[in-house]
Amino acid sequence: MYISIYLVLTTMFLLGTGAIQPLEKKAPFRYPVNSETPNGKLSYINNIPVLQVKGTPEQMGEAIGKLAVKTAPKATKYPRDVLSHFGVEFMWIVFAKAGQRMANYFPEDYTKELNAMSTSSGISKEDLIVGNTLFDLKKVVACSGITIEPAQSSTGGMLFGRNLDYPSLGYINQYTLVTVYKPENKKAFAAIGFPGLVGCLSGMNQDGLCLAIHEVIDIKTGQKKFNYNGIPYAMCYRQLLEECSTVDEAYELLKKLPRTSTTNLLIADRKRSAVFEVTPDKVIERKSKDGVAVCCNHFCSSEIKPFFPINVRRSFQRFTLLEELRTNENKVSPSQVMEYLDSVNLGDDTLQTMVFEPGTLRLHLAFQNVPSSKGPFHTLDLEPLFQK
Repeated sequence: MYISIYLVLTTMFLLGTGAIQPLEKKAPFRYPVNSETPNGKLSYINNIPVLQVKGTPEQMGEAIGKLAVKTAPKATKYPRDVLSHFGVEFMWIVFAKAGQRMANYFPEDYTKELNAMSTSSGISKEDLIVGNTLFDLKKVVACSGITIEPAQSSTGGMLFGRNLDYPSLGYINQYTLVTVYKPENKKAFAAIGFPGLVGCLSGMNQDGLCLAIHEVIDIKTGQKKFNYNGIPYAMCYRQLLEECSTVDEAYELLKKLPRTSTTNLLIADRKRSAVFEVTPDKVIERKSKDGVAVCCNHFCSSEIKPFFPINVRRSFQRFTLLEELRTNENKVSPSQVMEYLDSVNLGDDTLQTMVFEPGTLRLHLAFQNVPSSKGPFHTLDLEPLFQK
């Protein structure tokens, strides 16, 4: 006891004299302010980092590489850190070879964008390829999402909410980036992701089509589990935003695309919403019920429901909690969607929480702290950015 008191008093004295300096809290990462290239601009809008790019795949890739990837090198090391976190860093070469095999099936425009990104940032193609294929190969995501269709919404428009759950490793949420793409001869869209990610995990396009990926780990579904001769899921879903305006159009296109693995895709346009339950073999549409669609990390459709589903990070419990909004007697507001997303957060692994309003092309986003569902939320009007 006396020793403890002595140590406390000694520490207080040394702090008071300046002999020991208290540890300073490290400031969160911020992208360089108001950076520009001929085809890109990075700025903060309402405390949200927004990268606007336009032009050809090469021009957009060059801008992304120079303005975002090069300025955030720690973010591009995230795939290596994830493997280290799970104690399999020695398998990097395995994932690199598998990623290179999958890169043969990247859409041509995305390959051009990635190559230009590598050149302008100085980050190797290998690192970028692994960053764009790792989560098809090693599933670590456990996300939650919900839609409230216009008849049940207090705003009179569609509400689309989602938690993005990844291992935070204490830093990756700070590298959140909203990239607004205006590709030549395609639809403008916004992807909420991270530097170096060519595909889309969460996003909305100029027509109000919005989507969010939820990984599924299932066994004995009778479906093929993995297809190396397919397009990584995030790239598939980016294609939907670039080419489609409605849920129906997206469903028809997705069925035609070669797919790698099992995922759930929560998707909505301005009128209706659904969940696409996806395997390399099938795409099953699970329609909304009573104006609400709920999506977590397990299949529900009888066609592909597994004999032994895996309850990934309490997926069943999260699903049940979100379904409570279906029985809500009153109209549901954006703030209520945020509250329900907070009720299913996964602690430090909830990196981004967002609510899209497709009718007004508005995004409410929280990412600065984990769990992100605690806020603060910042609002971004995407319509003027799509038009610029």
